Amino acid sequence: MSTGTIIAIAVGAFVVLALIALLAGAASRRREERRREQAGELRQAARSSSIQAESARASADEQSAEANRVQAEAEARAAQARQERAAAERRAIEAEQLTESARDRHAQARTIDPDASDSGEDEAVAINERSG
Repeated sequence: MSTGTIIAIAVGAFVVLALIALLAGAASRRREERRREQAGELRQAARSSSIQAESARASADEQSAEANRVQAEAEARAAQARQERAAAERRAIEAEQLTESARDRHAQARTIDPDASDSGEDEAVAINERSG
């Protein structure tokens, strides 16, 4: 083989290797670009998920606050009901004491009054008519 042929083969091999290197570089750049795009899409999806999570968290906080408010109102109503029940019980006790006091005074008046009947039936009927 002549020197020219060997140089032509060497130059041809060099050109082929250079083309392979260029094609490999281009393929590598395309792969890197696709990976960058994928990473960008993943970042966008992550941001969207973060926003949705924050919105869900805010909604849960709001719902919890509303539940706490409703519970506080219910507890306040229950406390008021207990107070009213206690006041009603006090008034019932007072009424019973006043009734007992009135009976005692009627009994005392019967023992003092020479014209009153001893049974107290008339007075009991009169008390029932006034309170009923």
